[in-house]
Amino acid sequence: MTSPLDRMMDFDLTEEQRLVRRSVREFAEKEILPHVEEHERASRYPTELIRKLVPLGYFAPMVPEEYGGSFVDVMTYGLICEEIARVDWVVASVISVTNSLVVGSILKYGTPAQKDRWLRAIARGELITSACLTEPGGGTDLGNMATVARRADGGWRLTGSKVFISHAAHAGLFFVVASIDREQKHKGVTAFLVDPKATEGITIGEFPMRTLQRDNLAEVHFQDAFVPDDALLGAPGQGFPVLGSALDMGRFSVAARQIGQAQRCVDLAIPYALEREAFGQRIGEFQLIQQKITDMICRLQQARHVVYQLGRMKDAGTPRCSMEASMAKLLASQAAVANALDGIQIFGGYGLSAEYEIGRILLEAKAMEFGEGTSELHTKLIAEYALGARKQ
Repeated sequence: MTSPLDRMMDFDLTEEQRLVRRSVREFAEKEILPHVEEHERASRYPTELIRKLVPLGYFAPMVPEEYGGSFVDVMTYGLICEEIARVDWVVASVISVTNSLVVGSILKYGTPAQKDRWLRAIARGELITSACLTEPGGGTDLGNMATVARRADGGWRLTGSKVFISHAAHAGLFFVVASIDREQKHKGVTAFLVDPKATEGITIGEFPMRTLQRDNLAEVHFQDAFVPDDALLGAPGQGFPVLGSALDMGRFSVAARQIGQAQRCVDLAIPYALEREAFGQRIGEFQLIQQKITDMICRLQQARHVVYQLGRMKDAGTPRCSMEASMAKLLASQAAVANALDGIQIFGGYGLSAEYEIGRILLEAKAMEFGEGTSELHTKLIAEYALGARKQ
C-alpha cells in the first residue's frame, strides 16, 4: 500500500492485522462485489456468498478455537466487518449479528450446554443467527418492550412481534428478548436462545423496504410459542445486562461496517473526479469538488480513529465501553451518510442511476443510521455518561 489514504488506515496496525485486511479485501472484491447489484435487483439473499466465509474463518471470528472457531482479537474482528461491508452490507451484517450479538452473549452468559450446542454449529457454518430485538412500537426503548414471556410447565411461552429483523427467514437460531413483567420495565427483560425451526407458534413474514432488498428483512411474530427452560440465556429478569453487553459489541461492529461504507464512497468518488470532465477540465480540479473530497476523507478518518480506539479498549480488557460505543456508532453512521451524499453530488445525476453503486450506499447508510440505536439516542447517551447521569 502506497497512497496516503492507505498509510492513515494502516499505520498503527500489526503486520498480522494488515495481512487480514488485505486478505479480506481481496476476497470481498473478488467473490462478493461482482454479485451485489444483481442480488439487490433480484431481492436474492446471498446464501452462497455467506457459505464462502466459513472455510476462511471470516464467518465466526469471535468463536473460540475450542468450539471450532477462528478466534481473533476485537480489532481484527472490526477489520473483517469493515472490509466486507465496504463491498456488501448484508454479508457483513451476517458476521456482525452472529458474532457481536449472539456469540458474545452466549460466551458471557450461556451455560456449558448452550455453548457446546450453538457455538460449534455456528463455527461450522451450519446456521445463521438473527437478533429479534426491535418492535413495532419502537426499537430504541428496549426497556419498554411489548413482547412477553409467560411461565409454563417446563419452559416459557413467548407472545409478541419483532420488526426490521435481518436474516430471520434464513436463521437457525434467534436471540430474542422479551419481558416477564412489563411493569418492571428493564428489570423484567429476559433473553432467550430460540430454535425457530423446532418451535411452533413462530411466523416469519416479509417486511417490505425501499432498500436492502437482498437482506430479506422480516417481521417475526411469536404466538404462544413454547421454548424450554434450557433456552433461557442468563437468569429471568436479567436480560438487560445481557443486552447491554451485546449492544456494546454490536455497536462496535456496526460502526466498523459504516467505516467500510464511508471508505467505499471515497474509493468511488476520487477516480470519478479524476476522469469526469466539465467545462474542458476534470471536475476534480474544481475547488468545490476538492472541498467535498477533503471533507469525505477527514470525516472518515475522524470516525475511524474513534472506532479503532474502541476496538483497542475492548482488546485491553475494558469491561464496559458504552460511552465510547455510542461515540463510535454516532460518528461512523454520520460519516457514512455524509460521504454518500457528497459522493452522489460529485457523481451528479449518475449518482442516482442504477449503473453506479453510490446511490445504493446512501440508502443503506441512512437505514443503518437508525440501527443499533438512533443518532438521537446516542447523542443523549454520550451526554448522560459525560454528565454522570448514567453509569457505564
